[in-house]
Amino acid sequence: MQNNRKIRWGIIGTGRIAHTFAEALSGCEEAELYAVASRTAQKAADFAEKFGFLKSYGSYAELAQDENIDVVYIATPMSSHCHDAKLCLAHDKNVLCEKSVTLNLHQLEELLELAKMKNLFFMEAMWMKCRPAYRKAMEWLKAGRIGQVRYIKADFSNFVPFDANDRLFRADCGGGALLDLAVYPLTLIYDVLASPDSIISNANIQNGIDWSNHILLRYPDGVFASVDSGFEIPLRNNAVISGTDGMILFGDWFLCTRDVTLYDRAGTETESCHFENRINGYEYEIEEVHHCLKNNLKESTLIPYQSTAGVMKIMDECRKQWGLSFPEES
Repeated sequence: MQNNRKIRWGIIGTGRIAHTFAEALSGCEEAELYAVASRTAQKAADFAEKFGFLKSYGSYAELAQDENIDVVYIATPMSSHCHDAKLCLAHDKNVLCEKSVTLNLHQLEELLELAKMKNLFFMEAMWMKCRPAYRKAMEWLKAGRIGQVRYIKADFSNFVPFDANDRLFRADCGGGALLDLAVYPLTLIYDVLASPDSIISNANIQNGIDWSNHILLRYPDGVFASVDSGFEIPLRNNAVISGTDGMILFGDWFLCTRDVTLYDRAGTETESCHFENRINGYEYEIEEVHHCLKNNLKESTLIPYQSTAGVMKIMDECRKQWGLSFPEES
C-alpha cells in the first residue's frame, strides 16, 4: 500500500457502534470515508450523508465487491460477524471486526485461516488495547513495577433496561453479557496471565442469553483472577492488577481508560497518568490499523491472533459450563 495516500474505509452495518466508529474515522487524517453498506439502501444513504462517505450500498455484498476499498470495519451483530467477515475476506478486503469477533473459537479459526490464505490483514476491534492508559499499564507490568502478578479483579456490569428488540437481549444476535461485556476484563486477564489452569463460572440465563455472570480463573501457585459482568447489577467497573510489589488500578474500566495509577507495596501512589481522548477513543485502534496496513503487517502486535483466540476459548468454556449455545451455532 502506498504510504502517501489515504486509506479507503468501508463500514458494514449502520448501528450505534458504527456511528461511534465513523465519528472517530472522520477525525483521522489518514482515513478516507469511502463506502458504507446497510441492509437497506436508504439507511446506508442516510449514514453516508451524515458522515460524508463517498458511496453507499444497500447490500453487504456490493460493498465487498468494490475494488477501491482498502479495509472494512464490521459493525453488525455478533451472530453475523463470521459471515460478514468471510464475505469481505473472500473479496480480498482487509478486515477490522468488532468484538466479540465471533460467537466461538471455531468461527474465529475459520476467519484466521482464510485471512492467512488470502494474505490479508485481520484484527478484532478490541479498542481498549490500543488506548494509551492500557498500553501504559502493560508497560509498567513488563518493567516489573508491581513484581509478580498474584490477583486481577475486573468488572463490567451496569443496569440495562430490558428491550426485546435490542441485540443485547437477543440470542439470535449473539446477545448476553459474556460476549458483549466480559470480553473486556477477560482480555485484560489473558494479556497478563494467559490461559488459566481451570475456570469456574456461573450465570443467570434467561431467554437464551446470560443476563449476568461470574467467572473465576485459576492459575499455578495460587494466582487467580475474577470477573463479574452483566445487565442487572451496577458495579464500579474498575480493574485492579495486584502483585508482590504493588498494584495497578484502572479508574474507569469501560473507558479503559483515561486514568491508570501505580501503587507500591505499601499502597502509596507512585505514578498516575491521565489521557484525554483526541476524538472519542476509537481513533487509537484506527491508527493501529493504518500502521499495520502501511507497513504490510497482516497481524497487529497490540491485538495478536493468539490473544483473541485465547479469550474466545475461555468464553467457549464458560458457555459450555452454562449449557448455553446460540441459534447460529446449531
